[in-house]
Amino acid sequence: MKSFNLKGKVAIVTGGNGGIGLGMAHGLADAGADIAVAGRNEDKSKAAVADLAARGVRAISVATDVTDKEAVGRMVERVRSELGRVDILVNNAGINIRKPPHALELDEWNSVIDTNLTSAFLCSKAVHPAMKAVGGGKIINIGSMMSIFGASFAPAYAASKGGIVQFTRACACAWAADNIQVNAILPGWIDTDLTKRARIEINGLHDKVLARTPAARWGAIDDFAGIAAFLGSSASDFVTGTAIPVDGGFSVMG
Repeated sequence: MKSFNLKGKVAIVTGGNGGIGLGMAHGLADAGADIAVAGRNEDKSKAAVADLAARGVRAISVATDVTDKEAVGRMVERVRSELGRVDILVNNAGINIRKPPHALELDEWNSVIDTNLTSAFLCSKAVHPAMKAVGGGKIINIGSMMSIFGASFAPAYAASKGGIVQFTRACACAWAADNIQVNAILPGWIDTDLTKRARIEINGLHDKVLARTPAARWGAIDDFAGIAAFLGSSASDFVTGTAIPVDGGFSVMG
């Protein structure tokens, strides 16, 4: 379908060297977009680039601290220099520190907020001029079920992911006149390195997730390929400011 064709487009995916970010990159690449993988683990990024290049697109890795304004600026300039433009940004970089509020230290709070929320602000602001220069763009922010539900073990993470939804809405309103659509995805419980640790740290989590999820399974990273292609393409030109669960029905289970 023509409206899903991303040939000639360039996407930056933060945290794109694994997990949900790599699943999103797969979808964008399979639709024809060239990909810049931004992350701190250079070995993982090189492996991701090889994977994406095998799908027939140009792919580069950019070692970036997405919490650092200058580093983010250099990342965007390098992508424009090497790949020619920026059309799509996926703000996926994220961490979690699982502690109740009374046990969480200020530096731990700041680390989670900076990595999950401030990075989305810095990266979005940095790509805005590049997207305006090519007539528009797509920004896809990664939220969470914790954007809408509470959890005793994730105060900073939940705050950051709730903030992602409101930041998404603010940008959608601010940049609609620039033909930039900004949307969020709210993943359910997905089988990634982060959730593997969660299953070790949270007793009974695996069985609770299966019981609560109508699809009766954990999500896979490539469950995000289709939503990436949709939100990254002209198929979603009249969709902005939304927060779309990709959760196997977790959020609607009574």
